[in-house]
Amino acid sequence: MHCKPNNILPAVVHPTKCCVNNTFSNNIVPHIHPTHTTTVNHVNYEHQHFFPHTQSTETVVTNTQANMGSAPAPFPAAPVAPTAPAFPTTGGTPFTATGQMFPGQTTGMPGAFPFRRR
Repeated sequence: MHCKPNNILPAVVHPTKCCVNNTFSNNIVPHIHPTHTTTVNHVNYEHQHFFPHTQSTETVVTNTQANMGSAPAPFPAAPVAPTAPAFPTTGGTPFTATGQMFPGQTTGMPGAFPFRRR
């Protein structure tokens, strides 16, 4: 008997099957994160202010003397409001304890210092 040759049919092409071959390499990337610590020493100066206070009192005493002539004038029956300075201007010359007028004084009662307050 005699064999017949095989029939070769057209090829059936199937979709391509994709395979992935993964290769790996290890790369080192340095990341630097600097840190700095500063120690701050705080020194505080507290300035304390004190205001001591003292107080004193002074008494100013004046003395006047006037030469009023030979006889004193009689006092009026009722007080009269002064129309002139409140010191004697008639008869006699005002003087200090040493008999001198104060410098620059031409009239008035010597030794009449103004009251001083402290």
